[in-house]
Amino acid sequence: VWSWGNNADGQVGDGTRLLRTEPTRAAAMSVRVETAAGTNHSLAMKPDGSVWAWGSNNFGQLGDGSTTHRAAPVQVVGLGVDVLALAAGRGFSLALKTDGTVWTWGENASGQLGNGTTTARSVPEQVAGLNDVVSVSAGDNHALVVKADGTVWSWGSNQSGQLGDGGTTSRGVPAQVPGLTAMVEVVGGNSHSLALKRDGTVWAWGSNGFGQLGDGTTTQRLLPVAVPGLTGVVSLSSKYLHSMALRMDGTVWAWGYNYTGQLGDGSTTQRLVATRVLGLTDVSAIRAGSSYSAALKSDGTVWTWGFNSSGQLGDGTTNQRLAAGRVVGLVNVMSLAAGDAHLLAARDDNTLWAWGSGTSGQVGDGVSAMSLAPTKTLFSGARATSASLSYSLAVRGDGTVWSWGTNSSNGVLGDGSTVVRRTPVSASGLSNVLSLDAGPNHALALRAGGIVWAWGYNTSGQLGQGQNSAPVFLSPAWVPTLTNAVAVAAGDWHSFALRADGTVWAWGENWQGQLGDGTATNTRYSPVMVANLSGVVAISARRNHALALKADGTVWSWGFNTQGQLGDGTLTSRQAPVPVGGLSNVLAIDTGDSFSVALKSDGTVWTWGQNSAGQLGDGGNLNRLVPTQVLGLTRVASVTAGAQHVLALMADGTVRSWGANSAGQLGDGSNAARNLPVVVPGLTGVLSVMAGDQHSLAIRDDRTLWGWGLNLHGQLGNGVLPHRTLPVNVW
Repeated sequence: VWSWGNNADGQVGDGTRLLRTEPTRAAAMSVRVETAAGTNHSLAMKPDGSVWAWGSNNFGQLGDGSTTHRAAPVQVVGLGVDVLALAAGRGFSLALKTDGTVWTWGENASGQLGNGTTTARSVPEQVAGLNDVVSVSAGDNHALVVKADGTVWSWGSNQSGQLGDGGTTSRGVPAQVPGLTAMVEVVGGNSHSLALKRDGTVWAWGSNGFGQLGDGTTTQRLLPVAVPGLTGVVSLSSKYLHSMALRMDGTVWAWGYNYTGQLGDGSTTQRLVATRVLGLTDVSAIRAGSSYSAALKSDGTVWTWGFNSSGQLGDGTTNQRLAAGRVVGLVNVMSLAAGDAHLLAARDDNTLWAWGSGTSGQVGDGVSAMSLAPTKTLFSGARATSASLSYSLAVRGDGTVWSWGTNSSNGVLGDGSTVVRRTPVSASGLSNVLSLDAGPNHALALRAGGIVWAWGYNTSGQLGQGQNSAPVFLSPAWVPTLTNAVAVAAGDWHSFALRADGTVWAWGENWQGQLGDGTATNTRYSPVMVANLSGVVAISARRNHALALKADGTVWSWGFNTQGQLGDGTLTSRQAPVPVGGLSNVLAIDTGDSFSVALKSDGTVWTWGQNSAGQLGDGGNLNRLVPTQVLGLTRVASVTAGAQHVLALMADGTVRSWGANSAGQLGDGSNAARNLPVVVPGLTGVLSVMAGDQHSLAIRDDRTLWGWGLNLHGQLGNGVLPHRTLPVNVW
């Protein structure tokens, strides 16, 4: 949001009261990508409300049901899509939902999860008895919240009095901090806490050996005390042994430990009272790391100072800096999050950038290495696409669904007609859509709130409408018995939905056991649960086999297996899920016609099943009954499979492709099949890719949509019918 003009009452919203004679970005407008950084892990929320995590996971702080470290983002399970804010401590995480409830997961030795126990949890759990919360924060091992009535509540470790309750006994459930009213924000440091009052004054309590409470002493405080000399404060930050305040005039003030220059006053002298950070004005947000500091200015630039042994200052060096310096090459930043030794920056194009320590994968670029300058993470807030045999679907930023291509008799475009569309048209009555999947003859959409909609052919019950429903639905219809869904997948004549509790549900045709319910009952007209499968975080289906990715990084498969597409070392079809042999640490999965694809956390891609067109990418054409690595590919961000071809989105925003190419679906300017990956020329800054049967789609960071391959039915959406062997702009 940008505004300008009279600002005497803060109406420009940039965190100051200075007159603005030209457009100025409003401060802290991080509604598009919310981020948080713990000691060695990172959290981010996409515009669709889903929460993703990466980095260290030894206590389950990533919330994916495992304790496996992740160098690329994985989705936090069970939170739904109504998360408002995130916070991260040393080994635990918090989420504030729009209904005012707080959810926690990860380390719990000091009771920091607030559930009355000291047992760690690898999936989110609601903090009981806590409602109407408007702000959350995490210290190293304690948590703080502000409720709508202005009171502050705390729990967790309290050995230094950081809970502010007058004692030093740790608490496993929330308790009110006495004497604090009209508060609007709280932040937790290592073993101390800060609170901002509505009148712009600051209060502090807990450990104070280095002056981090800012009250002019080094005396520990078990109850809140006022920080003298600070007025007009609009935001606070603290991470370890120093504290920071942003005033409404855009200046930054700091106090406490300063051995590495983290106070930014040009010295390494400890400060017991607030001291101004040199050379910084027009600041809209501040973030304190372990021994360094960062500031976001209203022009979208980021400035850093202090310790730099892990490259956390983002200046390409590991040199300490005693005064603020600009992070080069980073513009249009909307929000910041600081870990112990790494930083996250969300830009206004929904991309997320990170730098600093990466030893536990917390930079999120698919590798576990230090980054001395901003690096684009594998996290993206791009909207969704899906494609099938002869039509395409896309979700726009406003949550509406658009479709184009064939539409005869089955109504798969969902626009209420059977008219072929060569350019995109709006699907009827759909809004707030988060994701979708296109089968050959029907389509599925997941809407906010976890409900599923379906349209197209229904001759085998694949729309989930019950036994006596119509054979064709030209407009989307709600699948009535499904709730709390987080993902959908469309097979040939059947459908799947993943629920927030990690179970998978299926309906439609089942004569080959493709529903995975342990039977070969011909048709299921309403959803049934896939047998013996829990802890699932992703699903994929195509034709007559399906894959499920569990939170522990393993992959399970079921259905038809004549080409080895189940990856269990046999050609035996399965009516219930079986494990895919030899795969671990998997981040993403997809299915082709008779083959399967998996992306591992180390950025490598693995394939198995049919290989007649080179779709396994191993340099040959022999089928594989177990996973084999695609040659020459590392640092892959995502993969998608068509009928007989595969697309890989690289961490640098370029695209690789391999497999069948008779219609130009590889996008390399030829019609030659490739059994090794080739570059799709002319595509950079790509955020997401999707493979149809014989055509491909890509969304770039400027939100343009590109397509190539088969176009007999107008599935490229560019208004003309010739096939395209190179990418063309659709939108």
